[in-house]
Amino acid sequence: MEVIIPSAGYATRLYPLTIDRPKHLLEVAGKPILEHVLDKVKELGPRRIHLVTNDKFASNFEDWAKLYKHPDLHVINDKTKSNDDRLGQIGDIQLVIDTQKIDDDLVILAGDNLFNFSLIDAHTVFVEHGKPVNAAFDIGNTAHARHLGVLEVDHRNRITAFQEKPEHPKSTLVSLGIYFFPRKHVPLISEYLAQGNSPDKMGHFMEWLLEREQVFTHIYKDQWFDIGVPEQLEEARRDFTP
Repeated sequence: MEVIIPSAGYATRLYPLTIDRPKHLLEVAGKPILEHVLDKVKELGPRRIHLVTNDKFASNFEDWAKLYKHPDLHVINDKTKSNDDRLGQIGDIQLVIDTQKIDDDLVILAGDNLFNFSLIDAHTVFVEHGKPVNAAFDIGNTAHARHLGVLEVDHRNRITAFQEKPEHPKSTLVSLGIYFFPRKHVPLISEYLAQGNSPDKMGHFMEWLLEREQVFTHIYKDQWFDIGVPEQLEEARRDFTP
């Protein structure tokens, strides 16, 4: 199993905190958000962890990685310098797949999602079905759900519909930005891009994937913070319990 952590955004909504450092390295509960994420990733025992970022923040991540000292963690610079030339989240993922020659089961997760649950539960669903898995969280109200990827599921927790930021959500189940893909399904990312589809958000890929494959979920009920604006960061700093 290999892990990709897309981290090439510019987090402009968090300015001035993120003018000269990525939001993944902002501290919550005594250490960077990213380190909380990696604590959970390491439970899976991945062969390699690939963190892909942009040219602006590459040195920040490289300096941090030297202190973090994880032998199988690799920082990859996608060489983009602004939102104008960005590859998009899926484009960055494909860059890592190609340059690092990934040919294994793959976990993709956002490095700015702060959570205190174990990824083992979603991995168990992944092993049980041998199909892609998109971990989910019941956010409780549709007003919040409309800003996220929204899932609908059946009695087996198979995802029956996915909408990226719908105006009128049909569910309060939202994607956590945590995905498990069997090795045989990884080439579908390249196929999706080759068809000229949006390279921007994994949610668009999930909409496309559901037309071709069964996808399952595990619904988490613990703490989850999507760090996008200062208010969410402050809430996490106040309430997060590792």
